[in-house]
Amino acid sequence: MKVDRLYTVLREPHISEKVSVLGDLANQYAFKVAVDATKAEIREAVETLFKVSVNKVTTANVKGKVKRNARGVTRKKNWKKAYVTVAAGQELDYIVAE
Repeated sequence: MKVDRLYTVLREPHISEKVSVLGDLANQYAFKVAVDATKAEIREAVETLFKVSVNKVTTANVKGKVKRNARGVTRKKNWKKAYVTVAAGQELDYIVAE
């Protein structure tokens, strides 16, 4: 994979209560990823950027919420979420990604 694509596959870490519990129990982390990203691209991006070995990648397409306001109805954009399971004994440090 090209270096440019490597940095566009992973958008940002997705941090929530559920992900925090999964990180402690199952060594899983979540990322917001590009909508057209494949599991193989996500695996390669995480392994290259964070220097860990990935056991499993699961993805989910999240539909944007419908919001109502004074001007009418608007809809947030759809996005894709990836759950990444890393090998036992390894962990990701979101702050330092070389």
